[in-house]
Amino acid sequence: MPKLVDHEERRAHIIDALLRAAARDGLHAVTMRSVAVEAGVSVRLVQYYFDTKEQLLLATLERLAVRMGERVRDRVRAAGSPTAPRDIVEAVLLEAVPTDEESRTFHLVYTAYAVLSVTDPALAGQPFLKAPGEMEDFLIAQLAAAQRAGDADPHLDARQEAVLLLAVSAGLGLSVLLNQRTADDATAVLRHHLARLFPGGVKSLCTPLG
Repeated sequence: MPKLVDHEERRAHIIDALLRAAARDGLHAVTMRSVAVEAGVSVRLVQYYFDTKEQLLLATLERLAVRMGERVRDRVRAAGSPTAPRDIVEAVLLEAVPTDEESRTFHLVYTAYAVLSVTDPALAGQPFLKAPGEMEDFLIAQLAAAQRAGDADPHLDARQEAVLLLAVSAGLGLSVLLNQRTADDATAVLRHHLARLFPGGVKSLCTPLG
């Protein structure tokens, strides 16, 4: 009896090959052929699942986004229950800091993709690039909840602070990618800033991931 093909497994195998190639050689150097070589399959098979390189990139980013969400939830669960808004904010922002191979690969690929989208109209309108705006709204809601609970200064502008938090975490993440500072240093800076917003203190989400 012929072996049944697991199409999702094959798609995942090809996506993982793109991630390895992009992390090693840069996204600009990735082609359908180089992905096929990395995956140990034919170019025709890659094209069977992904008609174009853009489709493959989008599928890869979607998968990484799902995984990043899982990692954030892991961090929140590690904080225990009940979970305060401060814990949730830290969990979200720490995922912008490449602390292991998986998160480093994610940020390398996402950053490269975002740069490509600046000059490629076909990529510029993709939903994945709207994630920072959605994250801003999420952080505003968490900061407002902390203010209502008395855990944050009620006079802070939640929107301005959310924008600043995203800028700080993104900048720290990039500095780690560029080897300007270590992930531990970046994490310490981020927690120092959060301590200003949440002076009451909180459990540290230090459980390693990956």
